[in-house]
Amino acid sequence: MTDVNPKGNLGPIIGIVSHPSDGASGRLNDDSHVSYIAASYVKFVESAGARVIPLIYNEPPEILQTKLNLINGVLFTGGWAKKGLYTEVVEAIFKHVLKRNDAGDHFPLFAICLGFELLTMIISKDDKILERFSGSHHASTLQLMKNISIEGTMFQRFSADLLGKLSTDRLVMHHHKYGISPERFQGNINLRNFFKILTTSTDKDNKVYVSTVQSHRYPVTAVQWHPEKNAFEWGLSMIPHSDDAVQVAQHFANFFVSRGYDEVYIFTENFARI
Repeated sequence: MTDVNPKGNLGPIIGIVSHPSDGASGRLNDDSHVSYIAASYVKFVESAGARVIPLIYNEPPEILQTKLNLINGVLFTGGWAKKGLYTEVVEAIFKHVLKRNDAGDHFPLFAICLGFELLTMIISKDDKILERFSGSHHASTLQLMKNISIEGTMFQRFSADLLGKLSTDRLVMHHHKYGISPERFQGNINLRNFFKILTTSTDKDNKVYVSTVQSHRYPVTAVQWHPEKNAFEWGLSMIPHSDDAVQVAQHFANFFVSRGYDEVYIFTENFARI
């Protein structure tokens, strides 16, 4: 029987960055300082065996930094905010992720939809690089790039059958107005040097955009779709809820959280002091 490491039982701990507003379009609270994390993101992480702590984007910097020093990975959610304090904090956390990894810590980041867009803007150093797409309330396929190895990616655990269905069945949910075409992505030296494109998708007008990327060097993955919705949201009619769709989401959750396990053993009881 394998011994259980007591510290391993305490993690991994994933920090999810809160988003401005109350999650109800201001219907619950008009206080501009309010922020929220949709329950589906928490459930997505917990479904893979991790715990979650909120990284409140406008909390005192010293508290946010304390949390960042005690967690094993970060998730950027979807949303709408592309300017102001929120984007400044997202960029600061992204730099923290790179710094931790450069120092030898394995510290993963998973960015969803708006998170994908913000990373695209930050890494490209061009806040106007995004293009308009008709991707709102839209289920689509994922087209794997040709001649790309899935080893070391979130697709490596997919069965051959499920991998094949990604390109034929609409198993993922998109809900965005912006994105980036493969041509514009590859045309930016900063983006192509940092990320490799894993999949593309098409919007309602059959325009192709980048839908999944993974860093060449860092444990950083970003998707322009919503894996958290397949199992945990029912508000939009186009969200796929089939067994295959749920499996796709679960594989992504498992891949992200499994990357955080490398950091579990630096976790300490100081977490309780937050």
